[in-house]
Amino acid sequence: MKFDVIEPGIWPELIYPAYKSTVARGPQQPNLRIEAPVPVTQNIVTTPRLLLPNDTDLTKHGQGEPLGEKIVVTGRVLDEDGKPVRNSLVEVWQANSAGRYWHKKDQHAAPLDPNFYGVGKMLTDDEGRYRFVTIKPGPYPWGNHDKAWRPAHIHFSLFGNVYAQRLVTQMYFPSDPLFDYDPIFQSVPDEAARRRLISRFSMEETVGGEMLGYEFDIVLRGRDATPMGL
Repeated sequence: MKFDVIEPGIWPELIYPAYKSTVARGPQQPNLRIEAPVPVTQNIVTTPRLLLPNDTDLTKHGQGEPLGEKIVVTGRVLDEDGKPVRNSLVEVWQANSAGRYWHKKDQHAAPLDPNFYGVGKMLTDDEGRYRFVTIKPGPYPWGNHDKAWRPAHIHFSLFGNVYAQRLVTQMYFPSDPLFDYDPIFQSVPDEAARRRLISRFSMEETVGGEMLGYEFDIVLRGRDATPMGL
């Protein structure tokens, strides 16, 4: 995967004052190119052996059914020409239905779900498609500003053939009322690019009376690229 062709306005600025922590952690100096003494062409071997049982079903990690709305998420990973990115490692992580992560640093007043850890991974198929089952995450407060709440979202990490080729983005859900108030979502300058972060409800992907379906395609570069670095 090549990630170097990005149209202006698609990726967020490294320092975006409305997203307060970027002011402290964003780089103040121009980027430097570091030449590796030995070029690395491949150090990720994408094989089904990377996957553990139930990595593609986040609802099956506990002793019982997790709380919340069960959903299925599917989509394709594509290059700038619309061609599938095959056999690519995709990782996901998210909060539970109450808006809390299974992480020691998340201590806000929402319950943990002993049957939901919120992590998974998968490989794209020959059409660049991925699919996983999960629980729709809840919004949560994050302290950036007064009444600061994050819209419900799922984090995605995508790898190329080396660990340096890693992109991270977020998938949101349609018609969330928190979009206008979220500095992370608003940090993407181009409005059309922001809309590409929002999944599409899919009746076709909906599974009977069991779970609703959502589609989220990820384009790695070019004018239709999915915003990354969120």
